Amino acid sequence: MPSLKRILVTGGAGFIGSHLCERLVERGHDVICLDNFFTSQKSNVAHLLGRPNFELVRHDITLPIFLEVDEIYNLACPAAPGHYQYNPIKTMKTSVMGSINVLGMAKRCRAKVLQASTSEVYGDPEVHPQPETYRGSVNTLGPRACYDEGKRAAETLFMDYHRSNKVNIRIARIFNTYGPRMHPFDGRVISNFIRQALAGDQITIFGDGSQTRSFCYRDDLVEGMIRMMDGPDDFIGPVNLGNPHEFTILELAELVLDLTGSRSKFVNRPLPADDPLQRRPDITLAEKHLGWKPTVELREGLTKTIEWFKTINLSHYRPPTPNY
Repeated sequence: MPSLKRILVTGGAGFIGSHLCERLVERGHDVICLDNFFTSQKSNVAHLLGRPNFELVRHDITLPIFLEVDEIYNLACPAAPGHYQYNPIKTMKTSVMGSINVLGMAKRCRAKVLQASTSEVYGDPEVHPQPETYRGSVNTLGPRACYDEGKRAAETLFMDYHRSNKVNIRIARIFNTYGPRMHPFDGRVISNFIRQALAGDQITIFGDGSQTRSFCYRDDLVEGMIRMMDGPDDFIGPVNLGNPHEFTILELAELVLDLTGSRSKFVNRPLPADDPLQRRPDITLAEKHLGWKPTVELREGLTKTIEWFKTINLSHYRPPTPNY
């Protein structure tokens, strides 16, 4: 039986954060979910509000907060391009000032802290698949830089707090993740395709659809994050967490049409600036140090995600920004 801890999850009402909170609550830990609800939904954690070991706090992590905790999962940051580009300065502040605030808390409390970093630190990669040793190809002046460079700066802060103040850190680089509770208007390719297919609308494909992505089901990702937090102190990362099976965007669109039975037609739009042409994680380190690899195949995960999309009322979800 693992020792019970007081755990803070920033961004805990988001898509991934809410599932992480759920897992930690089920384990019996005392969980504090912190969120400012910019892109998240209170309904994601409503079912946890009656639990005695769950607490919901509305707060913006760019502002200091003082809590007594044993562990921190730092997930707070808009993660979809339309959302993080809506207010790019706030996005950068969330990554940088948010990291400073949680690292300061971890230093004071002697807490272990995990940074939810991203595959976007690799930019539009020149190395494929991407190992953790690859330093990336990021346009510092582009419209995606607020997120890419914000997450890169956060990794730097985590390493400097670790070296200078002996803070017990973990860095996980998260690749494309999907599943139930995705915001239907987050602008991500899977939520876009499913929403459009179910409505019978045209399926929007940016570019010619030959660009590739790797899609990890939410349960697999949450398991990897928990294993990283609970893992040995001599493995702080960074570690790639994602599914190494690679699909073109066109293959994904055709699979969504097959699973939904939709007769939607494809329509092509110009590829957004700095949109990566390929993305696939090398998960050798995760397999070696955490004994982790994804177990849910794309068809199975998409089926579960589509079934969830069929149960929701889209009128209950507002696009968090005009850029969805």
